[in-house]
Amino acid sequence: MSATFKRDVFFSFFMFTADLRPQDSRYTQILVNHLKTLADMGYDGFDLHIASQPATVDHKLEIKSYVGLKKAFDKAGLKDVKFTTNVGTTRTFDPTSPYEEQRSQALAYLKSRVDITRVLGGDSIMSGPFLYPYGVFPVTDADEPMWSDALLDWMRSRYRSARSVFEDLVEYADTQEVKLAIEPVKSWETPPPNMVSEVLDFLDELGSTRCGVTIDTAQVVMESQGPSVFKANVARAARRGQLYYVHISAPDRGAVQDSWIPWDTVLNEIEPVYRGPYLVEVFNAIPPFDSSMRMARRRFWRPGEDDPSPNADSAYDVAAAAFKELQDRITTSARVRSDRSRQAAT
Repeated sequence: MSATFKRDVFFSFFMFTADLRPQDSRYTQILVNHLKTLADMGYDGFDLHIASQPATVDHKLEIKSYVGLKKAFDKAGLKDVKFTTNVGTTRTFDPTSPYEEQRSQALAYLKSRVDITRVLGGDSIMSGPFLYPYGVFPVTDADEPMWSDALLDWMRSRYRSARSVFEDLVEYADTQEVKLAIEPVKSWETPPPNMVSEVLDFLDELGSTRCGVTIDTAQVVMESQGPSVFKANVARAARRGQLYYVHISAPDRGAVQDSWIPWDTVLNEIEPVYRGPYLVEVFNAIPPFDSSMRMARRRFWRPGEDDPSPNADSAYDVAAAAFKELQDRITTSARVRSDRSRQAAT
């Protein structure tokens, strides 16, 4: 990294919501207040989850609603704030389906999410578990769940089915200057891809270097083959220019400060080869995360939305502490590398 390089740090709005409700002007003002407060802390940008809607909803109307949301952000003085998006596929919008009609439906859905990403962030990143539908575990004809070898064997045909969808999607995203970053998510949340290597294998079979991978520190800790394999995967992604996004997230999805984040791995393996933004990702104990992620910890209360809680930190306190922690880690790491370079030169 050069001495003049500035690392962008983004914050995930999973702290506040899983649905931006772009047609709700009252809620838009709440979002604006959060954005302004966090931008004042030093955050360069934000990751916004684009909620799925029923299949009957016109994607053009969805896109139009996000155009209106972006205009509201700009009018509030947030025109220079950067945005990425988080997108997941669903049982309805399934690009791995064996049925052509459903794959076409999924492609239209994913293209609309590319358009929304372009509307909000311009030349930006669409990240998330948008290869296989999030949380949709397959069953046999006897209604028995599939696990282990049976699940992995079953996924082969699903990956093959998804190739044509992703070939078209990559071409379309390229015209919109949007980067696609598939995120592997741990196995107790969703079927594969669960590991970085599985995403990279799919991209190898796709034969495109214009689609990349998101690395999430929480996923790496909870679903990984070990440090040596992870190191090789980081190098593999970086060598091919496919390391598109890095999420800094604690294994319990809570506060970043004083957590079990593998900082040595981030700073020694990722930091030297990655130039994109770091995303601080904290999942708050709000619907749907409190139940889907089995959260037993107290909610971080959201200023302007929740009553203050004497037994829990506020969302803003957690965000501010996370920003300081990450900046301190990056600064210290850069100083150590600089000292080593000087010593090596002498």
